[in-house]
Amino acid sequence: MQNYVFVIDTNKQPLNTISPKKARRLLDKGKAAVFRMYPFTIILKTAIANPTISPCQIKIDPGSKVTGFALVQDDQVIWGMELEHRGGLIKKKLESRSAVRRGRRNRNTRYRKPRFLNRKRPEGWIAPSLEHRVLTIETWVKR
Repeated sequence: MQNYVFVIDTNKQPLNTISPKKARRLLDKGKAAVFRMYPFTIILKTAIANPTISPCQIKIDPGSKVTGFALVQDDQVIWGMELEHRGGLIKKKLESRSAVRRGRRNRNTRYRKPRFLNRKRPEGWIAPSLEHRVLTIETWVKR
């Protein structure tokens, strides 16, 4: 599967995707410039008055370690990617942070405030690894 290239005009209005070959030709002729490397997007140096844009759907396959994204246009995948989550790394960092806290408590440092009413989690709280997963998926959908 080859990923198509995203195109925007001078006013940053999204246009239809094009093949990498056509994008290379536009870049070589100087009619376009690279706007973003990933997902690869080119910006045209001219404005398009009334662009006709064919609709596309985003398909998301959430997983615990990897989430898959695909942009589909008339049953044809025009762009796809896999996003690797940092859930394990976040868990490891939180554990090391709690170990440092534990050590600090055992040293009887005076600057630390006493614990008081910190057992209840706020409304709508989700685990940090899950929160990260939700936020990264949301970020990539907006892109």
